[in-house]
Amino acid sequence: MTATTSPAFLSEDRALALLDSTVKMSSAEGVFVSIYTGEESLSRFSENQIGQNISKTVFKLSITSYFGNKSASVSVTEFEEGALASAVARSEELARIAPPDPEWMPLLPPQIYDDRVPAFDEATATVSPLARAEMVRQACAIASQAGTEASGTLSAKASLYAIASSTGLRACNRSTEADFSLTARTGDGSSWTETTAWSICQLPIAQLAEQVVDRALASRQPRAIPPGVYPVILDGAAFAKLVARVIWGLDARAADEGRSFMSVADASGKPAGNRAGERIFSPLVQVQRDPVHPLLRSGTFFGDGSSNNYLEIIKDGAPQTLAYSRYWAAQKGKEATGVFYPFVMSGSSESLADLIARTDRAIFISRAWYVNYVNPKTSEVTGMTRDGTFWIEGGKIAYPIKNLRFNQILPDMMRDVDAVTEVKRYGSSVVPGVRVKAFNFTSVTDSL
Repeated sequence: MTATTSPAFLSEDRALALLDSTVKMSSAEGVFVSIYTGEESLSRFSENQIGQNISKTVFKLSITSYFGNKSASVSVTEFEEGALASAVARSEELARIAPPDPEWMPLLPPQIYDDRVPAFDEATATVSPLARAEMVRQACAIASQAGTEASGTLSAKASLYAIASSTGLRACNRSTEADFSLTARTGDGSSWTETTAWSICQLPIAQLAEQVVDRALASRQPRAIPPGVYPVILDGAAFAKLVARVIWGLDARAADEGRSFMSVADASGKPAGNRAGERIFSPLVQVQRDPVHPLLRSGTFFGDGSSNNYLEIIKDGAPQTLAYSRYWAAQKGKEATGVFYPFVMSGSSESLADLIARTDRAIFISRAWYVNYVNPKTSEVTGMTRDGTFWIEGGKIAYPIKNLRFNQILPDMMRDVDAVTEVKRYGSSVVPGVRVKAFNFTSVTDSL
């Protein structure tokens, strides 16, 4: 057996030097090289105790060689000069025999990026298994004292991504991220939440554990209500799972080709443009690509080297632009936007409790689970409520209800938003909780 050499977490200078030396090895007409390296750790727990502790170092160097509109990529997990030279040669060999790409775009020249430093938290990068265990113990103790069983994960990651090309493009970002998810169960009651931060110290472990435990206890002995159309309040964690699909649907090519809720058709049903600029959502819906947001502080560039800068996506309910890839922008004479990531939806100063207090009648949804498309063109999805669903009456949580399956056209949901709460971060998105005037439930389910 031969041991594979993997580098420890690289410095920015070392990563860029490694990329530069790899680019110089190339004899292709063009070459693009990237490095991803990081330290990742995970603590998994169930039944109020840790069951797994994992830490790993990851490293991947990818080389894409170009000859005209033909290309091929090779990746390696070691960085000795001989291994890199072999990988470069292999990518060139494969590129020469690859089929032509009809949507090929030339490599980007050097770019100008925002003058900022993405969030990198040393405490998150160096957090020990013992420190993670203590945070998990805190959540499990709260659950145990209340007679519930806690399960979930606590993860931390420090990563570096760097790119270089034969056109002189060169960039590097470091970042950190921590994530905590928790489910509490007791009998026929359950609750769940998840949150993300760039610093592990920003995760409100005790506060979230108390919230989840309280909801789990309150969700016992749920009552059945008939399916139908109801006003709902979506917790931010539930809303994040749904609104992301709306943002994904703002793709210019899909709209122009008639495959999206943003498509426009002529009298014969053929594609005739898109609905950019049209107010199709509630005026409360304000969405931006905002990598500088204090809850995100994300990288300055995307995987291909294009700039990750501020962009208005939806203003007063009207999409301001659609997501244009470099290829589709060239076809349509538009400016390429890059992906709509990370996105931020504006909220208010109200808490979730404030919103419930001024709601006469609605269903409260803690979690949207097993969400899948029914019709990708209209962005209609089906899914289920889970882990704490409640009936709201007279500004209060009245009683728990059995979970419901929903079939919902998501653009209609966004149109019917009539109130928003303060924002929180979930994964790579920052969103509020929302109240929606009408949400379509089709059946009762037996899931917790």
